[in-house]
Amino acid sequence: MTARIIPIIMAGGSGTRLWPLSRDSRPKQFISLLGSGLSTFQETLRRVAGATFDRPIVVTSQDFRFVCAEQLQALGIEAEIVLEPERRDSAAAVAVGTLLARRRNEQALCVVLAADHAISNADAFVADCLRAAQAAAAGMIMTLGIRPTAPSTAYGYLSVGSQDLGHGARRLAGFVEKPDVETARRYIEAGHLWNSGNFIFSAERMLTELRSFAPEVLDGATAALDGALRDLDFLRLDADAFARVPKISIDYAVMERTGHAGVVEASFDWSDIGSWDAVHELKEKDGQGNVLEGSVSVIDTTDSLVISDEVLTTVIGLSDVIVVSTRDAVLVADKSAAPKVKELVAQLTRDGHAEATAHLRIYRPWGWYQRIDIGPRFQVKHICVKPGGLLSLQRHHHRAEHWVVVHGTAEVTIDDKVSLFHENEAAYLPIGCTHRLRNPGKIDLKIIEIQVGSYTGEDDIVRIEDVYARS
Repeated sequence: MTARIIPIIMAGGSGTRLWPLSRDSRPKQFISLLGSGLSTFQETLRRVAGATFDRPIVVTSQDFRFVCAEQLQALGIEAEIVLEPERRDSAAAVAVGTLLARRRNEQALCVVLAADHAISNADAFVADCLRAAQAAAAGMIMTLGIRPTAPSTAYGYLSVGSQDLGHGARRLAGFVEKPDVETARRYIEAGHLWNSGNFIFSAERMLTELRSFAPEVLDGATAALDGALRDLDFLRLDADAFARVPKISIDYAVMERTGHAGVVEASFDWSDIGSWDAVHELKEKDGQGNVLEGSVSVIDTTDSLVISDEVLTTVIGLSDVIVVSTRDAVLVADKSAAPKVKELVAQLTRDGHAEATAHLRIYRPWGWYQRIDIGPRFQVKHICVKPGGLLSLQRHHHRAEHWVVVHGTAEVTIDDKVSLFHENEAAYLPIGCTHRLRNPGKIDLKIIEIQVGSYTGEDDIVRIEDVYARS
């Protein structure tokens, strides 16, 4: 095998089980969870940055396009970033990624990876991919199976067949859905493996199986790709065509139906970081079995995870609990109930709580903003603009704004006038004026924005011109 493997990285999920740190506005694959300072998306990119792999194809939501590009740039890694207009489950993402890989190389071998998994040993991961690639080059669709550490009900299981495919690979006897605890115990005794959701295959084989078992998925993905448009550095799939792709996982669409499935038992430790109890298990603990991070203080507390993103958080006399606090939301749960966080987020969403999906700090391609206070006829924000960052040329119909510079230099356009404002200086933007903010300096620009008016919602923005193609 001489051709390099093309990684297809799926980075469009919402990660609701790790709320309140992970939310739709910035889900778990884009936040640092494990202490390295890198997101799991960046850790995934680093694992496929060596000579074994070709330039990655990243399939993500259009809502995450700028944070995705920013995190790639921070690592100095180039990738093809494909934007899904909406979530259609994994079969659609795999189909699009595979079609792109075949366009790059008709004989392409691909590896499909989730952007939010934790893998302990990158060298072992590469070696396992190479072992699986030998069988994939011979026409198999390979998965990396994980030796179970407990009778988990959170994962699907793989029944390993007796046929040896060489290089440590075996044919799969079947896929088994998520079981109850007793059934999981029997699976482990029978030698079943966890399904990691990582797949290695030739583009030709995957497209053949999609054509046989899920032709609507393949046809819709092909049409969405044929109608795709370049948007800055992104490839934006055709929305109408993509909306017609059936919502189905690649497991259901292909892997449970193909006669060409195989498995390599992984030689690395793995976690999908699917809930807060999994985070507790992965992290280093103190002498009482606790994981304590941020502004935290505990007494008589054991075997617990206590994380504070900002607010002083204290716990007394509890065991086996999850406590995660942010500036605008707090989660307290028994560790055994951690998988129910997804249900909680769904309930919060139904009840109309904005905190269910949006962080206080909202990231934009030019930097970020964070609400400080809000009330009748006013809102106060902290805004940070990166060096060279440029907000859209815009106007508001219902509010005036005051910009107070607290760090750096601001270039402010108000109608036809362009002025510079320095620390402790302020600009006034009357209702209806055309305005824009730019950071012309080499350090972050930070301002306090005070909005006053009858309506201060984000949808009171009329974009006239925008370098990030949002107008």
